[in-house]
Amino acid sequence: MTDTTTVTWLTQEAHDRLSAELAHLTGVARAEITDKIDDARSEGDLKENGGYHAAREEQAKQEARIRQLQELLRTAVVGEAPPDDGVVEPGMVVTATVGGDKMVFLVGSREVGEGTGMDVYSDRSPLGAAIIGRSRGEETSYTAPNGTEIAVVIHDATPFRL
Repeated sequence: MTDTTTVTWLTQEAHDRLSAELAHLTGVARAEITDKIDDARSEGDLKENGGYHAAREEQAKQEARIRQLQELLRTAVVGEAPPDDGVVEPGMVVTATVGGDKMVFLVGSREVGEGTGMDVYSDRSPLGAAIIGRSRGEETSYTAPNGTEIAVVIHDATPFRL
């Protein structure tokens, strides 16, 4: 059983894209960065070797992304968008007035909304947590990180589709 507080909903397309990125990073890209480090190391004194330090920094960033992808894919729930019942949950596109501004955004993972140009809010963000489980027409509010109380009116919630 998966702890739902750490689950990320992904479309099949997003899961496939992230899996391909992980395969590339752990295969070809990892070999390339190892070669860069070996080439830079062969140039001599490592203290004064900018190429070596840059390659090691690139390697650290790449390994961090690998760990991020592995965790994301480990906890991902892949499948269809939630039902079109107007209830806000991960995988829904929400139309709402937030702090007086009308917004349309996806509730879920940035990886799902990547390439759509759509703003994405995690269900664990202050806004996301305030609207999860709410329905069309409901009003609520949340406290922003700066302490300001922000009013939210939910106008619509529909399943995300590419």
